Amino acid sequence: MKNIFSITFCCLFFFNCKKQATPKVDTSSIKIDVDYIDFHTLFYNSDSNKLTSLKQSFPYLFPSNIKDEVWYSKMQNKEEKILYKMVDSTFGDFKMEEKKITNLFKHIKHYKPQFTPPKVITLITNLDYDSKVIYADSLLLISLDMYLGKKAEVYSSFPSYISNNYTPEHLIVDIAKSIAKKEFSFVNGRTFLESMIFYGKELFLLQSLIPNSSQKEIIGYEDQKYNWTIQNESEIWSYFITEKLLYSTDKKLNNRFLNNAPFSKFYLDTDMDSPGRIGVWIGWKIVQSFMKNNNVSLQKMLLLNSEVIFRKSKYKPKK
Repeated sequence: MKNIFSITFCCLFFFNCKKQATPKVDTSSIKIDVDYIDFHTLFYNSDSNKLTSLKQSFPYLFPSNIKDEVWYSKMQNKEEKILYKMVDSTFGDFKMEEKKITNLFKHIKHYKPQFTPPKVITLITNLDYDSKVIYADSLLLISLDMYLGKKAEVYSSFPSYISNNYTPEHLIVDIAKSIAKKEFSFVNGRTFLESMIFYGKELFLLQSLIPNSSQKEIIGYEDQKYNWTIQNESEIWSYFITEKLLYSTDKKLNNRFLNNAPFSKFYLDTDMDSPGRIGVWIGWKIVQSFMKNNNVSLQKMLLLNSEVIFRKSKYKPKK
């Protein structure tokens, strides 16, 4: 019975903390209607007598191969009832998050006018970290039990560098990332530099779509790790240059500097002080420098060759 709603997802879709310097766009004239459904409240306040009605209203959340007895049991599951109470205590009526999500949708529509806002459905998936947010065309499914706060006891078995982002504040970042990956396209490459800029484009896109989120929140670094990155940017870049990593195609660099990890691997005594994905951060700084020094639209930048972005970025961190 565990993670029934996550199984549903798979069956249906397969699939220094300053605000950033990105110019804010005026979205006040963009009118959109968003349908928000707190399904988790409807479900956990229902009983067997209401199940038929729920299944008729939300057929896409109830796979036909799962018997009603499973849903009855899930409605009364003590652990999930506890999660429901924690979600209710953390998010309340969800109005603050709705405002952020609506603002995100307006920004997406500004950059991509053909975008149609999906129906937003909140769920509890019994701590299924693989299905925190799922965007599938007309639906946006959000597992609120994965955003209860990094110190929530239910995350005690998770590594801190991961649970650090299980916060209400990071919810909008994950939503923006999930939608951006499907609504905007840009190509990765083979070299370390191309991969850095690929992820740098993604982060720059996110900061354009959620301009009220801090850079620290967007990349998901803890305060101490974020400050270390700011203070050591020049040394990080110098290391990449000295070690001749930029045009390397060594896949081991992904685990060292691009993939999610507790720290980056320079093979130095100070590694533990660094955050993971430091190459992603540098790629973001390169893209930011490019956008600062070139009059190019966001959409055009996403399609540009990484080498062009690097060459025209004039990126040079201060010592």
